Amino acid sequence: MPPYAVLALIAGIGIPVMAAMNSNLGERLSSPAAASLILFCVGAASSLIVLFIFNPPAKNLFSAAPPIYYFGGVLVAFYILSITWIAPRFGVGNAIFFVLLGQIISATAIDHFGLFGMPAVAVETRRIFGIVLMAAGVFMARI
Repeated sequence: MPPYAVLALIAGIGIPVMAAMNSNLGERLSSPAAASLILFCVGAASSLIVLFIFNPPAKNLFSAAPPIYYFGGVLVAFYILSITWIAPRFGVGNAIFFVLLGQIISATAIDHFGLFGMPAVAVETRRIFGIVLMAAGVFMARI
């Protein structure tokens, strides 16, 4: 398995763990927003440490890219806030099922159209079949 695949697999394993932990924190604090804020503070501190160890920032850190690329932070906040609120009510597995389904759909569109500066990867019949199988497999695992 290529190193990128291993890293992505580990990150994927962490997403439901993070959802469960942050949802529990939100329940204990009686505030999904407070739990999300804590998660972002810990995440920001962790990111700063990694940034300064591996790639000290350039002077133009916040002006190096078009503003649209910084919107990813809003999407991360939306994901964290929504999963923190939804998971205790809907179950981590069910919540992650729909997150995964959304990821499959958006990743396919991003690849096919080369959105956000990504290389275009045509969606062929074989790939569509694989995506349908993935979605069906995830759905079957939730029944």
